[in-house]
Amino acid sequence: MALWADLPPELLGRIADGLGLKCYTSARGACAAWRRVLPPPAPALLVLAGNEWGHSCPAFAASLPTRRPFALAPFASYNSRCVGSSGDWIAISVVPYLERRAVIVLLNPVTAAEVVLPPLIYDTVWVVSKVVFAPGPAKDDFAAAAICGSDRIAYVTPGGRRWAVLDPVSVAAGDHFTDLVYHGEGKVYCLTRCGDVRVLLLPERRRRQPATVNGSEFSLLQTPENIRRWLSAARTPTEGMAIDVLRNVSDLFVRLSPECRGEDLNEVATIEPLLSTENAGSSPGIAFAPPYDIVSRLTGAKNLVICEGNLYQVWRNTSCTVTLQLPGGGRRRTPLNEIFVLRYYPQRQPCWDVVKCLGGYSFFIGRNNAMSMYAEGLPGIRPNCVYWIGGNGKDQGMIFDMETGSSTSYGIPDITVPEHPHRTVCWYLLKDMVTPLPPPPPQPAAVAATEQGMHRQQQQNKVLQYPWYSG
Repeated sequence: MALWADLPPELLGRIADGLGLKCYTSARGACAAWRRVLPPPAPALLVLAGNEWGHSCPAFAASLPTRRPFALAPFASYNSRCVGSSGDWIAISVVPYLERRAVIVLLNPVTAAEVVLPPLIYDTVWVVSKVVFAPGPAKDDFAAAAICGSDRIAYVTPGGRRWAVLDPVSVAAGDHFTDLVYHGEGKVYCLTRCGDVRVLLLPERRRRQPATVNGSEFSLLQTPENIRRWLSAARTPTEGMAIDVLRNVSDLFVRLSPECRGEDLNEVATIEPLLSTENAGSSPGIAFAPPYDIVSRLTGAKNLVICEGNLYQVWRNTSCTVTLQLPGGGRRRTPLNEIFVLRYYPQRQPCWDVVKCLGGYSFFIGRNNAMSMYAEGLPGIRPNCVYWIGGNGKDQGMIFDMETGSSTSYGIPDITVPEHPHRTVCWYLLKDMVTPLPPPPPQPAAVAATEQGMHRQQQQNKVLQYPWYSG
């Protein structure tokens, strides 16, 4: 009888095409032979189908390497939007009816788990534009940070009654926060539109019982019974009926209000400039060399990326084609959607310098916690590229090639949900979910093959430590 590892690749591929995400990733972990045949499921695009009030919203991970969609756990669509993602988890902001506060829910559509964070109470002019959070959140173990409005950062830790909102950060006239990236060890890098970087130092992460004990009453995975009955009686809600749904959701939220009063109970966090006042402060002329001191003011979209321990800024021209007058008398043409990548050199001045190559890595930016991935040899991924969300359709997956200097659209795999148009939300960089198996003890007869076996085990360990490795 042939071993399972000897299955023809074509047959194995056809079998895998019918597997769901969990079974597919388990199949990749069965043996090295299967792992070589089956591409990793990540990175992917998070795609949502439909947005009807109160109804479950079908969700999919449109895998780039496999060129197929994987169905995820659906979740209720109230007055909500995605404001972040990291690994398997996404951050959903829900604003209940007539409430000056938001519920931020960390949701794992792969495992159907959710963590309802304490409420974020804010001024009416604020908008929560992005949320980043520590990996592997749990109800008693989490850390998250958010951009509130133009010049405020908020954070929350276990035991807090609500989010702590820091005092306004002094930024240049017309400047505002535009991106966050969580770096581990309690550091969150915060980027403004003009390229200024601040560092949020979160308190040490530790498990604490939630201060809000009724958080389980609010759920995106389970629609309350009274709302389910209401929806079954009216499959096509009118605007007035949609408001009724939000009122029902708001009623659930109001029950949490007593626990929101008084001190927020979060441990103290601090925010400080990345650059000292003596080194650069907020002066773009010192931070960026010409002509990028001017480009920094013209590029409307900016993101932070951490790659191999180094900090990068990614700038994109979102306005139109611009011709810049250079200091030496020349000109520099900057087309629409051209992307610039700058690396941080703390000992240099200017300390941000443009790079033309990413060393085989590719960057994934957008609402997700930005990620870098070594892409050489990875199926479906092009190295030395920046993957972003936008384009003419505003929600397309796009690829900027550092070598050609141009962006092209990345077509997602076909997703068919009758009567439900789909939309791309963000890059979804789910984990491979493969658990390593202990190697068998060496046999006396295999002593001659010890060196080969050690090499094979090293390769397997590398695969398991770095899920995207395909060597």
